[in-house]
Amino acid sequence: MIRSGRGAGGSIATTNEDNQQGDGMSRIVAAGAVVALVIVGIAAGSGAQGLVSMQKLSAPLANELVGDTVAICAQKGYTVTAVVVDLDGVRQAMLRGNGAPIHTLDNAFFKAYSAASLTLARKEDSTKAVAERMAKAAPTTVPSTPLPNVTYAVGGVTIMAGGAPIGAIGVSGAPGGQFDDDCARAAIAKIQDRMK
Repeated sequence: MIRSGRGAGGSIATTNEDNQQGDGMSRIVAAGAVVALVIVGIAAGSGAQGLVSMQKLSAPLANELVGDTVAICAQKGYTVTAVVVDLDGVRQAMLRGNGAPIHTLDNAFFKAYSAASLTLARKEDSTKAVAERMAKAAPTTVPSTPLPNVTYAVGGVTIMAGGAPIGAIGVSGAPGGQFDDDCARAAIAKIQDRMK
């Protein structure tokens, strides 16, 4: 079947089949254009919607917090290390007090890391709260295999600003986790009005 050809007057003649194929082709092109516009719209919109803003302590304030923590513990006769992390568990500041044992460097970080991660799901404010919960009930939610950097030791405190967590501090070296916790909380109280 001839689908197109020149008529007597030199014009191109088309069949019904050609018109239907042309209509089908234009529908495909139109649908493709709509899909392309939707994809472009989603991509443009997702750029704005895909950003996450996280608050954390400034470097000077994080350094002040670890300094105050170590000083408060030193006044009580405890040689400690203090570590501040953001909510991703990244170290922002660390200070090892004079005479603090070497293991306190890691242990303070583990406490801060745990307070920044473990406490958030249950809205607990410290590793102390986690330890108290675990003491009351069988630890069914505790992983059977150790997780990297996670400890259930007391001395990690979540740092809150405007009712939302922004990081954590871990303290290690006092003669008991409760004393580490006390020093951290006293130091946080000193800077609380500047965390806005």
